[in-house]
Amino acid sequence: MIYLTSFLFCGFICMIGQIIYDNTKWTFGHITTLFVVLGALLETLDIYDTLIRYVGFGAQLPILSFGHSLAHGSYHGALQNGWLGLVNGLFDKTSSGIAFAIFAAFLCAVLFRPKQ
Repeated sequence: MIYLTSFLFCGFICMIGQIIYDNTKWTFGHITTLFVVLGALLETLDIYDTLIRYVGFGAQLPILSFGHSLAHGSYHGALQNGWLGLVNGLFDKTSSGIAFAIFAAFLCAVLFRPKQ
């Protein structure tokens, strides 16, 4: 059952993104930013961890989880190290994802040529 709920949650997030894209003039960057901020807001309101408990790993795959990781890391970093921990916590929880995105972008730039 957890596989089904994970699949449905990810599909629901993709469906919302597609509806926004089809019915507005927003770009992919706008929609991505919206989802990251929404994930951070859900973490701030302490809803995202409950969502992960019910949906499972499906809640940790979409772009919402990046906002969750940013807010979660900042909060725990601030608890441990004060104001400086806000910034350190950001990179503590998200550094592997950011590093992989940079590496993947580099590989795509080396392997493929954009059309002129």
